[in-house]
Amino acid sequence: MVKVNIVFGTVYGSAQFVAETVYEKLIEQGYDAKLWQPEELVDYTPAANQQLIVISSTTGQGDLPDGLVPWFEMVRSTGLYLPDLHFSVIGLGDSSYETYCGAGEQLQSLFEEIGAQAVKELFRIDACETMEPELEALNWLDEWTKSVIA
Repeated sequence: MVKVNIVFGTVYGSAQFVAETVYEKLIEQGYDAKLWQPEELVDYTPAANQQLIVISSTTGQGDLPDGLVPWFEMVRSTGLYLPDLHFSVIGLGDSSYETYCGAGEQLQSLFEEIGAQAVKELFRIDACETMEPELEALNWLDEWTKSVIA
């Protein structure tokens, strides 16, 4: 059974709702999934031979949401090297801003830097194009599932 850890960073709740929707769908499909709440991240270090999905909105000038920053810094500063970790990032943003999905880009770069393997490239959900980011994420999840099984 594939173990999937889901981490999210949110400002107004959209990324959390997307994460909860993805989590529920994975459970329904029989995955061993865990949805990590921001306050639990102090106890979570990504592990090899697992899947990681990170879902984050972007705030400020392309910044991570405050609840995700301590975990991001911990991963970045501990010298992890995880070539057997498989990850994917879903970034929520607004394409009318110059820093569109900046948090997602930072997360994608972080996991590439620690040697993790991207299952899918950064998936961007544009608030200018959709009012239901969770539906976009479910469509993406169908493709993600095919990549994990392959």
